[in-house]
Amino acid sequence: MACSPTPPGASQTVTTDSAAPDYRATDLVARTLPDLSDALLSGETSSQALTQAYLDRIEAVDRTGPRLQSVLALNPDALAQAQAADARHASGAARGPLDGVPVLLKDNIETRDPVATTAGSYALADNVTGRDSPLVAGLRAQGAVILGKTNLSQWANFRSENSVSGWSALGGQVRNPHMLDRSPCGSSSGSGAAIAASLAAGAVGTETNGSIICPAQVNGIVGFKPTVGVIAQEYIVPISSSQDTAGPMTKTVRGAALMMDAMATDGSAGYTAALDADCLQGVRVGVLRFAQGNEDIQSRFNAGLDAMEAAGAELVAIEDFTPEGDNFWGDSYAVLQWEFKATLDDYLANSPGDIPVRSLEALIAFNQAEPREMAVFDQSIMDMSQARSGLDDPDYLAARDTVRRAAGERGIDALMADYDVDILVSPSGPLSSRVDPINGDTWPDWAGAGYLAAIAGYPHVTVPMGTVHAVPLGFSIMGTAGQDKQVLSYAYALEQATQARAEPGYLPDAYAAEDLKAALEPGR
Repeated sequence: MACSPTPPGASQTVTTDSAAPDYRATDLVARTLPDLSDALLSGETSSQALTQAYLDRIEAVDRTGPRLQSVLALNPDALAQAQAADARHASGAARGPLDGVPVLLKDNIETRDPVATTAGSYALADNVTGRDSPLVAGLRAQGAVILGKTNLSQWANFRSENSVSGWSALGGQVRNPHMLDRSPCGSSSGSGAAIAASLAAGAVGTETNGSIICPAQVNGIVGFKPTVGVIAQEYIVPISSSQDTAGPMTKTVRGAALMMDAMATDGSAGYTAALDADCLQGVRVGVLRFAQGNEDIQSRFNAGLDAMEAAGAELVAIEDFTPEGDNFWGDSYAVLQWEFKATLDDYLANSPGDIPVRSLEALIAFNQAEPREMAVFDQSIMDMSQARSGLDDPDYLAARDTVRRAAGERGIDALMADYDVDILVSPSGPLSSRVDPINGDTWPDWAGAGYLAAIAGYPHVTVPMGTVHAVPLGFSIMGTAGQDKQVLSYAYALEQATQARAEPGYLPDAYAAEDLKAALEPGR
């Protein structure tokens, strides 16, 4: 029987008698999106070889090996799309820097490929719609290969107050490739883990409040949440009409900018061209000291601040902030419930897919009758949302306007004006906690203030800033509405100065971390 040779760029798992398997990426698949774009444009590799290498790595690392479970479904047309990209390159008709580059989509984003858009639920297991969301149409217009769909926190983590980040009924539990028992965060958990593990050149996530930034930071990659409206939300399973947005998740800021150039649907362009490694010179940086986390987090955060200062930035400490309003958190939560009911009812009613539910009410009943849907946690948020009235309710309108003003005009905008700063920075979040299917998510005290950008709908990016005991952390940069290119460029300058991204080690737990091994064993 004949053996197929290893495709160019495929990484192999090597095991010796004295060592555990090494799942770290090598060769082409270990490269960043911009490097892969250059390799395709120069003819160093082909899209078919690269796509096959990613498919082989998904089999070796996601489906077997450490079983990250970050990729929910593969596109059966991916290799055909790669072949078409190679033909364009050969004829000198490449569509752009993404032509032939394999990307993954979070499985709440529709694509016309023969792959369902499920939000991780059995209720949408056959939701094959035959239509591209506008962001996918943008990627496809540049020739990107749609490799498949990533697992996620089911229903984008808006189902239960006792949820487990990274779990869905269809996809199971996503694992963090840096430390396998640590949370991949959510809801774009599969996108974050897949890019960290080199399973695609880039991925798309979605965020309502932290769902790009958190999984990007705990998986040690770049995640960018643009201003709401820069990327159209049509044909994406929704939560919130006022906060939802998609965004790129990549190894580097330049990779995120290349994806933004393809996905932005508001007429903006030039994200990659706007990147400037020297752009921090003379920039006033508002440092959110009230949200800087514990000492371990602060040490990495301060290293990032030192790099900014060395690049010419002026640091301005902001020691205190409390969101305006007597019931800010309650109102912001209620707004999401109101909008979830309205937007999901509309999505389900109008999906062309073959689905058994056409309303939130029907979905709740479906879940109650399906044991696997309810095996890990309940649907308390769905129940609360179903009890809400319509979007014409004066209480909803007042709450929406109040919290958006508190986070935007009286939050980010006021801080920037009062302290005369150009951007706001903080850690992107806390160190990842363990996955706990018994108690649900049990995160430590939160670091960072990304909720302000989420609720206001403003741009926000996280850049890797190293690890603590092999667990990644991110550095957060926020700006005002429409400041997307500047925020990305500031992130690029920081990234170039620090180069702090760490490759995942696929450690089973903290007992395997080199700097903890001895301390976690008995002493003399």
